[in-house]
Amino acid sequence: MTEPLAVAYRARLAQGELKPDPAQDVAVHALSRLEGELNGLGEPGFVTSLFRKTPAPKGVYLWGPVGRGKSMLMDVFFAAAPIEKKRRVHFQAFMAETHALIGQWREGDAATRRAVFGQNRGDDPIAPTAALIASRARLLCFDELQVNDIADAMILGRLFESLFERGVVLVATSNRPPDDLYKEGINRQLFLPFIAMLKDKMELIQVGGPLDYRLDRLRSAGVYFSPIDADNEARFDALWNGLLDGAEETGATLEVLGRRLRLPHASGGLLRASFASLCATMLGPQDYLAIAARFHTVLLEAVPALSPEKRDQARRFINLIDALYEAHARVVVLAAAEPEGLYPAGDAAFDFQRTASRLEEIRSADWLE
Repeated sequence: MTEPLAVAYRARLAQGELKPDPAQDVAVHALSRLEGELNGLGEPGFVTSLFRKTPAPKGVYLWGPVGRGKSMLMDVFFAAAPIEKKRRVHFQAFMAETHALIGQWREGDAATRRAVFGQNRGDDPIAPTAALIASRARLLCFDELQVNDIADAMILGRLFESLFERGVVLVATSNRPPDDLYKEGINRQLFLPFIAMLKDKMELIQVGGPLDYRLDRLRSAGVYFSPIDADNEARFDALWNGLLDGAEETGATLEVLGRRLRLPHASGGLLRASFASLCATMLGPQDYLAIAARFHTVLLEAVPALSPEKRDQARRFINLIDALYEAHARVVVLAAAEPEGLYPAGDAAFDFQRTASRLEEIRSADWLE
């Protein structure tokens, strides 16, 4: 039998893994309310909610700055949730899968549609897609719900309306309150019904306490490790595992100019990648901008000292650091040398001086704050 959320949370407090935080207490109360309502329904009762005999419980939307424990709280809730068909997924990964399902519906013939979606009539792909999602998960937990893409914005209202009609319950974390989603987006007025739906179907909880657990770990561990040796590799690994805080590396796939960029070592807004995977392959500025938009914390390992003939790799590294710097991401580096020694001579050496300066700024206490 799974341990109730409140019990698991108190155990982490008692063990010193967490510090008392009133904002987290409010979130635990809301999630415990949902846990109890789901437990009261039971699995058969939850299924009957599809036929509107039993109203589905109100979900929970946790929002606030990074590092406040939103994902950790959702993970503890997910483990305790008394539902067999449940899923925890990063919101962008969910939307990528949803667009793929919509594409399958639109491109498939009648036989293919039946094989994937079952018996569905009409040409609108939203209802059969929502039905398939609901058949697989009655509880959906989304990490880092954010909307930047117009393609996402234009389908979310109808998709989630269909999911809610089928009794699906949502729990989500986000850095933004619902009213700030898709802010300044194209045709945002068409997105407003989705915001209203979230506010109606979910309890909104701000998790914005003064404690930033990830920042504490970064402060204590440092964010620039050099040279590359066994000791620094162990410290780098320990920092990554501490930032994960028990979460799994689910990986991430970014859509960039019609291509898919697969990043296997990712979890929510955290990314771990090697220099070779990002700068020794044919990636460009748009790839780095996509990474910077997707991840708030990037751990970059095995950064070598580059010889003059490695100018292409040096320029990719320049573009990567520029993108992360402009996004004000938190960056952790495991490198063979200090910043000014990474590319001291070569065609791109002059431009690299800016990169070295930015790396020095990124590792400063002021940047972390």
